[in-house]
Amino acid sequence: MDVRQEYLNFFQNKGHEIVQSAPLVPDDDTLLFTNAGMVPFKSIFTGAVPRPTPPIRTSCQTCIRAGGKHNDLDNVGYTARHHTFFEMLGNFSFGEYFKTDAIAYAWEFVTEILKLPKDKLYVTVHEKDDEAFEIWAKHIDKERIYRFGDKDNFWAMGDTGPCGPCSEIFYDQGEEHFNTEEDYMGGDGDRFLEIWNLVFMQFERDKSGNLTPLPKPSIDTGMGLERVTAIKEGVFSNYDSSLFMPLIKEVEKLCGKPYEYISGASYRVISDHIRATTFLLAQGVNFDKEGRGYVLRRILRRAVRHGYLLGIKEPFMYKLVDKVCELMGGHYTYLNEKKQAVKELIKMEEERFFVTIVAGLELFNAELKNTKNIFSGEVAFKLYDTYGFPLDLTSDMLREKNIKVDEATFDKLMNEQKTRAKASWKGSGDKAKESGDFKALLEKFGKNEFIGYENKTSNSKILAILDENFKEINELKAGESGWIMLDKTPFYAQSGGQCSDTGLINLVSLVLDTQKFFELNLSLITAKESYKIGNIVRCDVDDKRAMIARHHSATHLLHSALRAVLGEHISQAGSSVEADKLRFDFSHPKAMTSEELAKVENFVNEAISRGAEAKVEIMDIESAKKSGAIALFGEKYGLEVRVLSFGDVSKELCGGTHVKNIDEIGAFLITKESGVSSGVRRIEAICSQEVVKFSKNLRQELNQINEALKSKDSLVAIKKLKDEIKTLQNELKNASSAKAIELVNMGDVKVVVSEFSGDIKAKIDELKNQNEKLVALFFMTTDDKIQIAAGVKGANVKAGELVKNVASILGGGGGGRDDFATAGGKDISKIDQAIEFGKNFIKEKLS
Repeated sequence: MDVRQEYLNFFQNKGHEIVQSAPLVPDDDTLLFTNAGMVPFKSIFTGAVPRPTPPIRTSCQTCIRAGGKHNDLDNVGYTARHHTFFEMLGNFSFGEYFKTDAIAYAWEFVTEILKLPKDKLYVTVHEKDDEAFEIWAKHIDKERIYRFGDKDNFWAMGDTGPCGPCSEIFYDQGEEHFNTEEDYMGGDGDRFLEIWNLVFMQFERDKSGNLTPLPKPSIDTGMGLERVTAIKEGVFSNYDSSLFMPLIKEVEKLCGKPYEYISGASYRVISDHIRATTFLLAQGVNFDKEGRGYVLRRILRRAVRHGYLLGIKEPFMYKLVDKVCELMGGHYTYLNEKKQAVKELIKMEEERFFVTIVAGLELFNAELKNTKNIFSGEVAFKLYDTYGFPLDLTSDMLREKNIKVDEATFDKLMNEQKTRAKASWKGSGDKAKESGDFKALLEKFGKNEFIGYENKTSNSKILAILDENFKEINELKAGESGWIMLDKTPFYAQSGGQCSDTGLINLVSLVLDTQKFFELNLSLITAKESYKIGNIVRCDVDDKRAMIARHHSATHLLHSALRAVLGEHISQAGSSVEADKLRFDFSHPKAMTSEELAKVENFVNEAISRGAEAKVEIMDIESAKKSGAIALFGEKYGLEVRVLSFGDVSKELCGGTHVKNIDEIGAFLITKESGVSSGVRRIEAICSQEVVKFSKNLRQELNQINEALKSKDSLVAIKKLKDEIKTLQNELKNASSAKAIELVNMGDVKVVVSEFSGDIKAKIDELKNQNEKLVALFFMTTDDKIQIAAGVKGANVKAGELVKNVASILGGGGGGRDDFATAGGKDISKIDQAIEFGKNFIKEKLS
């Protein structure tokens, strides 16, 4: 049974609109990842925006719980249910139906679609929720309904806001399989497994904790796909189901060892983590040193370390991506599109980590030698923080030696790090915007019309005025700043990477910014005269728009060029379009070569020279994708989308402003290519008159260089300077060598012991060619270290023995052959002592 599709079909037949899974990176600065099915609907539940039409939805939401408030990472692999990545089935009602229908739908799906035995089902309700109890009593025996308090059966979105009692459905996995003291309803055992939670949001909680009934109570439910699949397949662990066993079988092939549940934590970690890693990378999250990228890196490295425990000593995780795409790519089609790029990114990250694994083990083993009973918490934290070793892995390595970690110190350091991370986390949310009067405006006017594609001027009516805290006011007086809502606006709101328009109101008041707030286009103005609601005002977009359009259209051509030159794995990872430049971030595992950059630049300029009219089509999203239009993952698209084409060169979904013909771009020049994070590159470029400005500046700089070099050909002059520098360097080197070398006779052997600057090996070879019998000992200081080299020919001295003894004086070591050896030292202050020792050592051997 395809539980996911059966669920969506069931609720679609009940009138619910199916909503595609939102991105794992939520449109919510207060969350690290989407961690529940209701996250995409948060603004509706909190009342920030009006409820949609129809007001009932269903979805299968991909979720991540690894980092932030909801963090299951360290439990994954050691329990039957914990995952970093999972799918949450849900149905939602925004004031349409409530407890009666929610309970009826749940019971019907569980008993008639899933066909779970009724005698194995139990439910819980809040101890004060008599209404829910009586509704459930119509479907299930009262003896199977349990009442619990706030801890188990009351749900809240936060300390304040929408909240309410909840009701959970449990499945009895059988006394014959689970019979510990905790295996009872409400216990911590695994016999009674929660499969579905129905939240009845019926109150608003204020700062004092008071509960006020909501005018339109809502429903938020969540059922774990992994749990239900395991139950349907008759297994007692999610990992034994068809969602994970194919991945575990692949791990068996890679390590050559059979999987056993009791000792198979490493297999489970790997099978879970490859799903999370694949989905995050496919959705544009990349390995990084902080934030979401750091969590992703932790997930992968934890899996790699578990592979190491299984004996896999080379990159392997990337080999599992094909199986993830095979299992899940049918529903999440973008996995197949990104498969090759994801594999390359994972392999690169694995190769980096395998270098640190060795270093981490060296640190671990060094500390282990100094450990009797308790392993250092500081070292355990360093292993975690620097080398990517989670605490449970360090504990695993110590378990066989009956040694424990100083977890108190580890936890202290971890909490300090979390405090620092929380302080630096930018996701604080904009409370002013959250509390703005946007819902009232949407309910009163709906979203206002953007007419800027064809018009840069208009006579528009002021529908509303908001102060700088986004609260409605009736008038904006001269000298004040505030936001105005126009019935129709030519000003483009910042979106999709394109900066906002600026301009004038009534030719006197400056439009400083235009932003979109829940589908409302609002313009920030500094008033030079008084404005009231209902005023008709003249709106003028300034000339900057033309250059913004050129750079935006050039960005589309650049995207096509990158796909043509580098491959179709290229996908946009961010962009910025301004009047004087553009920036384009894209997924690619390595830096571009100068040849590749030249090809991309030529591709764009050739397209510009040929020209192509801009063609705009409005179509539904599926038709747009089938037509070949590129859509950005995670971008919010409506039922109808705007498809922009430039001949056969470019076709993308885009709501921005563009040129009417790409020949208006004039010229295109890449100014910089750089790395943003692991697997993400960035191109910065300019076009049109900005290219002319750039060229003029270059010409001016070249003239200044020629003047400084006193030459009309700077390349010839620079080559001449480099030759002169090289000559001087050689002269200096030879002078230094000549000064340092002073051969003395010890019997019939030529001996030199001295400091030296230059190529020691070459100098020793030179002296050997010039002398029948030789002992040479040289010292070269670089930074805070000393390099020692000895060469011997025809004399009763061993070079390896010589450097080893000399290096010991300098706090170092080394050795080598009898005729040539090298060593290193650290204590520069003792170099004179070492030189004197070397002379005496040689003298003694020769005598």
